[in-house]
Amino acid sequence: MQQTERTSASQDRSRRARRQSLTTVFDILVGLAIFLLAWQAVFEAKFWPPYLFPSPSSTWAEFLLLAKIGTLQSATVNTLERIAVDFSVTLLLGLGIGVLMVYFKRFGRVMNSFSLGLQSFPSLAWVPFAIIIIGLDNMGILFVVVLSSVFSIMMSTYGGLRNVPSIYIKAAKNMGTGNLALFSSVMIPAAMPSLIAGVRQAWSFAWHALIGAEMLMGAIGLGGVLYDGSEFLKINEVIVSMIVIFTIGLAADRLLFYRLEESVRNKWGLNRFST
Repeated sequence: MQQTERTSASQDRSRRARRQSLTTVFDILVGLAIFLLAWQAVFEAKFWPPYLFPSPSSTWAEFLLLAKIGTLQSATVNTLERIAVDFSVTLLLGLGIGVLMVYFKRFGRVMNSFSLGLQSFPSLAWVPFAIIIIGLDNMGILFVVVLSSVFSIMMSTYGGLRNVPSIYIKAAKNMGTGNLALFSSVMIPAAMPSLIAGVRQAWSFAWHALIGAEMLMGAIGLGGVLYDGSEFLKINEVIVSMIVIFTIGLAADRLLFYRLEESVRNKWGLNRFST
């Protein structure tokens, strides 16, 4: 009987998840249609000349041209390779330092104060420092991305581990759980909702910082395409690169980080508080 109830509950969750996914896709398509209609309406109103505000059709033609000559594919691959490497480094550093902040309380208090201030520091403000100290290369971009996003993961790790209910820890210790098992099997799972939320926020910071760094450092990537378009007044190229940047950012957030966060929230029964 209990097995049947669990199976039924699992099927209900799956159906709700599918309905939510379809609703999300539908909402995105409606929003896209409204955006394109508004874009075309503004173009038809001729507030600006076509070379400053092109139509959706001419922008689509530019997209096909950039794709045909390979510029868009090369830039996208370079940018995705950078974000994969840079964000992996950010995750390792942020999680590692966050754990040290918990276990070394004095270090945690000091880093907590610094992190709150540095987390609000503009990401592009790190670019001149990176250019002077490191140079116009991938290591300089890595520096900018990490410094722009690592503090979010540090703070979410620090806060999540510190806010684990003490009853969990006491119960585990009473059952003879060692320090390593206590950390890996009790504290980390209990802090997971906070960790995932911090990772999702850090991804947003890292993506913004990467595109800005590519622009200012003249790197071959989507940021570089955006910068070249603005330098040579090729507004179609600017819009195409902006759309691709937005699409990748949205896809990564919705298909990876959002689903990961929702799965964690469902596991911990937190979604009953959300709308």
